[in-house]
Amino acid sequence: MDRPPDAPPSRLARASRAALCLAVATLLWVPAVHLLFEGDAGPEGRARTRRALLDAQLALADDDDARARALARMRAANAEWDFMGRTFLSLALANHALDAPEDRARALAVIDALLEETLRLEAAHGQAHFLMPYVHAGTFRDASGRSVFVDGELALVMAARQRVEPSERWRAPLAERVARIAAQLERGPVLSAESYPDECWTFCNTIALAALRTSDAVTGDDHGRLLARWVETARAELVDPATGLLVSSYRHDGTHLDGPEGSSIFLAAHMLELIDPAFAREQYALARAHLGVSFAGFGWAREWPASWAGPADVDSGPIVPLVGASAGASGMALVGAAAFGDARWQTALHASLALAAFPVRDGRGLRYAASNQVGDAVLLYALALGPLWRRVGPPPPAPVAMGGAR
Repeated sequence: MDRPPDAPPSRLARASRAALCLAVATLLWVPAVHLLFEGDAGPEGRARTRRALLDAQLALADDDDARARALARMRAANAEWDFMGRTFLSLALANHALDAPEDRARALAVIDALLEETLRLEAAHGQAHFLMPYVHAGTFRDASGRSVFVDGELALVMAARQRVEPSERWRAPLAERVARIAAQLERGPVLSAESYPDECWTFCNTIALAALRTSDAVTGDDHGRLLARWVETARAELVDPATGLLVSSYRHDGTHLDGPEGSSIFLAAHMLELIDPAFAREQYALARAHLGVSFAGFGWAREWPASWAGPADVDSGPIVPLVGASAGASGMALVGAAAFGDARWQTALHASLALAAFPVRDGRGLRYAASNQVGDAVLLYALALGPLWRRVGPPPPAPVAMGGAR
């Protein structure tokens, strides 16, 4: 039956009208909100953010009580964060030392202190101190029983420190750690080492590769053939067929466990810059296409591509409903965008950071209320990276394969 002309609109009509008004308001409001964060997201704003983050991280390193509280909060959620916070802060400081020679002595002193403390903890409690409890649930396939998560990041930090300014203190420990990593990779069926029992992570293995390459730049050794073989094997065995992206985790024999993961692939692509720049850029471009989002001047990254319905976990952090934004993936996307010169998305990602991460500025510098020490260290690294990779230099030409043998 037709409604009388003067009858009030139906409930459906009112709801449709309200939805239309909300959509129009959103389209007008979101770009306007973006304008509020242009100052923080642009190059000058990022420079200010970098300095303020650095000041806060250095202040935290000097305050034993505050640092202990920050580490305790992270370890309550994930012991890995304690370890990774040390790594990313040290790498950020290595880059800053090269970029600002007047701060070099201070930066190197903090790196040395972090390395000394980390090695003391490893010696006292074993590598499990920096790993999640399920490390005890199985047996490593490799006879060494070691985690490349710990060995790889420690080796990269030592090599980075040595590339900034050699110290006799770290010469032998670096050589020992590099030899362990290379031997473990060589023994792996797909030239990969385990982070946890029968569990290899692309994140950790690419960091280990970057450690070998950076160490070679320090010592004059040559792991080039191993690095080239790893890329060849990864292309054949460790790529998700639906997206062309490296999977995030796999068994020691190469059996895939998880698909491509935003909190892993952007960092892995950055590490691969030192190993195979063309492959690295290819992986970043694919990650950007499958995981990157831009809308009205804001940017974020999803944890999983559309072809892989993975869960939210401790790496991804909470997944924002509807838009699928992952804090972990978006943080690592900042590293990727900076590393590969993706200026437009880098600006959009920083606009989202300024809006959603709740920056807190005080007399010590800058921290993000929605983050923690490791998150802030990753953000600092994303803003500081560049000088160290340039000092390591491009990889030498890939060696000619001999008879196709691995």
